[in-house]
Amino acid sequence: MKINQDKCIGCGNCTYVCPMGAIFVNPATKRSIINRDECVECYACYNGLSQEALPPGLSRFLRKVFRQIALRFEPEPDICPTAAFEPDELSWPRVVRRAFSDPRVPHESTGVSGRGTEEVKTNDVTKRVGPGEVGFTIEFGRPGVGVRFHEIQEMSRALAKVGVPFEKNNPITTLMTDVTTGDIKPEILNEKVLSAILEIKVPIARTEEIIRIVWDVEKRLKTVVVIGVGVRCDENGEDSVVAPILARLGYNPVRAKTNIGLGRKDLRDLSAITNVPYARETEMAHA
Repeated sequence: MKINQDKCIGCGNCTYVCPMGAIFVNPATKRSIINRDECVECYACYNGLSQEALPPGLSRFLRKVFRQIALRFEPEPDICPTAAFEPDELSWPRVVRRAFSDPRVPHESTGVSGRGTEEVKTNDVTKRVGPGEVGFTIEFGRPGVGVRFHEIQEMSRALAKVGVPFEKNNPITTLMTDVTTGDIKPEILNEKVLSAILEIKVPIARTEEIIRIVWDVEKRLKTVVVIGVGVRCDENGEDSVVAPILARLGYNPVRAKTNIGLGRKDLRDLSAITNVPYARETEMAHA
């Protein structure tokens, strides 16, 4: 994204809608500019502000005159009065920023919008996590923080070192040069995105091992790490196996979602849905 300096009047409205704080008014030029290194191409500025088409010269003149008589001429806070925002034509590797940061854009590798993964939240459809298994979604970044791929690579390398396989339909996996080492394509390592998710699954017996690896790595990262844990529930819709492990590690897990099979493509008659497998996901933040 870029701001046309000939159109911008420096009203500063856009500085408030950027989730990364990448837009600021240059005190020397009195125009808004974008820190391209911090911009994640989420398009929140372009889509979040109404783009009006007031003449830039007239708008600047009126603001200057009104200031002289101690009055203010400011546009409404939810508009860019001169439509100064102009999307760049993104190319590789910068294009990965938008794929992971703009929830309206389908990821090329998965066809799913946003970060490009259905995760274990849709386990009733994907059936990725089976009995005796636990699925992890390791999420990096948040609005205002973001994450660079070299930070994600620190985690993927640590997990690969202990033989953890990565979900092949996850977009980060498609960006790896070697899934056995967790190495990510070198040209994107410094690219920054709003957030991204690693997906893995292991036998339940490895639950504590995986969490401790995440603990160890996240201490070296500047971003925020959130762990999502997905597990099959018993016939009563409860988890009596993984939940005690999480509690012993000091977590108070919050149940994010319970899927009871209603999303399955092979949905049976409603009267027969009594023995469908449950899938429960909990989400935990660790910092």
